Amino acid sequence: MTIKVSIITATYNSAKTISDALQSVKEQSYHNIEHIIIDGASSDDTLNIIKKNGSRVSLVVSEPDSGIYDALNKGISAATGDIIGFMHSDDVFASNKSVENMVDKYQNSDADAIYCDLNYVDKNNTEKVIRKWISGDFSLSKLHLGWMPPHPTFYMKRALYAEFGGFDLSYKIAADYDSMLRYLWKKRITITYFPEVLVKMRVGGASNRSLKNIIQKTKEDKKALVSNGVFWVKALFFKNLNKIPQYFHK
Repeated sequence: MTIKVSIITATYNSAKTISDALQSVKEQSYHNIEHIIIDGASSDDTLNIIKKNGSRVSLVVSEPDSGIYDALNKGISAATGDIIGFMHSDDVFASNKSVENMVDKYQNSDADAIYCDLNYVDKNNTEKVIRKWISGDFSLSKLHLGWMPPHPTFYMKRALYAEFGGFDLSYKIAADYDSMLRYLWKKRITITYFPEVLVKMRVGGASNRSLKNIIQKTKEDKKALVSNGVFWVKALFFKNLNKIPQYFHK
């Protein structure tokens, strides 16, 4: 049986970058893809661009929401794939075989989820790599050192989202970290690592856009660690420290 892959993209006034994301999905060699767009009632040209360029888009929902995590939860509810992953509206896949290669690795394992590597790239030139996030193999002990897989490379069984829940909307920036701790530490899902860059992410995300956001992100990371039963002081220290080597991988 061919695995069906649901890719969820949240958009809001994303006209500057959404065409790149759509093209990236369109060019994938893997055919059994369900691309779901959850739009927060954009007022720019986002929806027109999706209509013109979204030949592989399966569903578009456009309505007011409570932010990106609310949109992603809507996407999870609408998804029908065997596994679910997320693509930001300003991200692209690393190659046209990214999904195919990821699925090949996943279906040859008995894991509940898979994750890969990620490149941070220049916002105007996706070929210019700023940081390399080489994930490395997973172990539970790494969670105490602030480790998490790159969320845009994380694909998990849809049935487990139904069982364990999606994103906690009390978080504005760190709901993805909270969800990773819930799945990996609390629920002990099985996970496999594919050491290949799956996604290229433009720099300038919400969590590091300003000093205010960095402070909020730190507070939310602490909350996520505490609520999931992981000692926060050590984990939070290493979570930030571990980012430094990413700038030196060339």
